[in-house]
Amino acid sequence: EHPRAAFFPGSSIGNFEPMDATRLLTRIGQLLGPGGRLLIGVDLVKDAGRLEAAYDDSDGVTAAFNLNLLTRINRELGADFDLDAFRHRAFFNAELSRIEMHLLSTRTQRVAVAGQLFDFAEGESIHTECSYKYRTDGFHALAAEAGFSAEEVWTDPDGLFSVHCL
Repeated sequence: EHPRAAFFPGSSIGNFEPMDATRLLTRIGQLLGPGGRLLIGVDLVKDAGRLEAAYDDSDGVTAAFNLNLLTRINRELGADFDLDAFRHRAFFNAELSRIEMHLLSTRTQRVAVAGQLFDFAEGESIHTECSYKYRTDGFHALAAEAGFSAEEVWTDPDGLFSVHCL
């Protein structure tokens, strides 16, 4: 029998909290068994300005994606969010090495969701998403916690993204 291989493309591992990413990698390792290999894409730490521009693009695509959460909550949970009363904000949290996306309340307001009332102060946020960015050694340490050893890593010429063979 040949060793198993798995491929986790893109950089979706960054959407998991680090402990959850370790649990996921551990489970993948169990499925692969001894000698198995995982090829996985990882988004690398880069200039904060570049990251923030990618998650708060000038065309408003990411903002529309983020605000769509409120549209879905309105539709699926009978809520009454006023989408014009929230604005998208994305920033790089260097301490946690992650992009954070938020929806900021632009005014004091009360919103009903599934029969529950929620009060928002002006400037209060709903934290909607995180996207962790890794340095190669940091990702290899996380993978080691899950029982993997780093075999090879490839990056683009600018060192923005990486693919790891574990």
